[in-house]
Amino acid sequence: MQNSSQSSALAPPIGLALAGGAPGGAIYEIGAMRALDEAIDGFDLTQCGVFVGVSAGAFLAACLANGLRTDQQVRAIVKREPDEHPFRPEIFFNPAVKEITKRLLQAPRLLGGALTAYVTRKEKRLVDALTVLGRSLPVGIFDNDPVRDYVARIFSIKGRTDDFQQLASKLTVVTTDLESGESMRFGYLGWPHAPISVAVQASTALPGLYPPVEINGRHYVDGILLKTMHASVALEAGAELVFCINPLVPVDTRSAVQQNLLRQAPVSRRGLPAVLSQAVRTMIHSRMSLGMRAYDNAYPDADILLIEPPRDDYEDFFSNIFSFSSRRAVVAHAFDATRRSLLARRESIEPMLARHGLRLNVDFLHDEQSDVWSSVGLPEFSRLETQDAEHDKMSKMTPEGADLDLRHDLEAVLERVERIAVERKTELSHSP
Repeated sequence: MQNSSQSSALAPPIGLALAGGAPGGAIYEIGAMRALDEAIDGFDLTQCGVFVGVSAGAFLAACLANGLRTDQQVRAIVKREPDEHPFRPEIFFNPAVKEITKRLLQAPRLLGGALTAYVTRKEKRLVDALTVLGRSLPVGIFDNDPVRDYVARIFSIKGRTDDFQQLASKLTVVTTDLESGESMRFGYLGWPHAPISVAVQASTALPGLYPPVEINGRHYVDGILLKTMHASVALEAGAELVFCINPLVPVDTRSAVQQNLLRQAPVSRRGLPAVLSQAVRTMIHSRMSLGMRAYDNAYPDADILLIEPPRDDYEDFFSNIFSFSSRRAVVAHAFDATRRSLLARRESIEPMLARHGLRLNVDFLHDEQSDVWSSVGLPEFSRLETQDAEHDKMSKMTPEGADLDLRHDLEAVLERVERIAVERKTELSHSP
């Protein structure tokens, strides 16, 4: 069960809806959430009465519903918190060995059946007969069981729960039913009996990357297939004010190139992952924009505050979450970008918050020296950010910077190996 501080959800109900975005998007959302916490006087996002999460946002929403504050989440990205499990993006990219092996073992039988069908003229063309081999392809290349296990471990810590029904707040995790193509909700306003960790596993199961997750005899995949944000779920749950955070917007590099902040290089030259990322961002952002406009008519008495990166935010688009320094940079950048966005929209945001008994922290919004690390008790990381910024400026602008970038990445790998070794040594020293 939750402790008493978590049960004091604000009234009237305030909701938080978090979109997907893979591990990189989750890191951006953490920085944005931390800035939102700082920007509203006397407010803590764990006090929201309604939480809705889809894909990577489902994990963060579940953490907040379990009382994990934004400062804890920021620190977990860059250092090991006492009695906590550190955030490691690697858990999202473990090869699905069992799935791949199972599918490959089917290939000889399927090939034999295809050849038989062709020889007996059941199929007139060999290429048609061989299409059956598609069944031997894995439905996911990465294993999402480690994701479920990681979330379950976090929620097994005293004072937290992996049970929707034990939460003091209303948490809904959104997935897609693979058999029907319809949205499926777990938790409040949905099926409450699956563990939160399993629901998060299903909501992050992006087809092609992760296999579907079986729950109660049906298979579920990423909830982002139908909607980007699912803010309507929070509104249906009674929230009168909903904070929405979307980390995925299509990048526009033209301004950065014109200002000599970025080397001229089309997205296509960065390979298939960059092209797919831009295509997916464009598609889901266009869909989300239409959905947000529809809320004005469907919920005229509710207020919605959308937070997302600007279109020219190339730093987020080209970040490498496997680099320890890049994760620091994304969190810090999201924090500052959100502060600046809230300041720019202050005139419209202040009366919106006032209608719900909230007030902007104007001093924070105007403080250009504020940074995420000082806000979470890690001022030493501010110095590291300054060093990384100088490196990034050179690597993006000069040919020599490419060599420097390679050396920097190698240093990041060595830093990561050293960190893992230290953590492993610490774990062994505390083991019985």
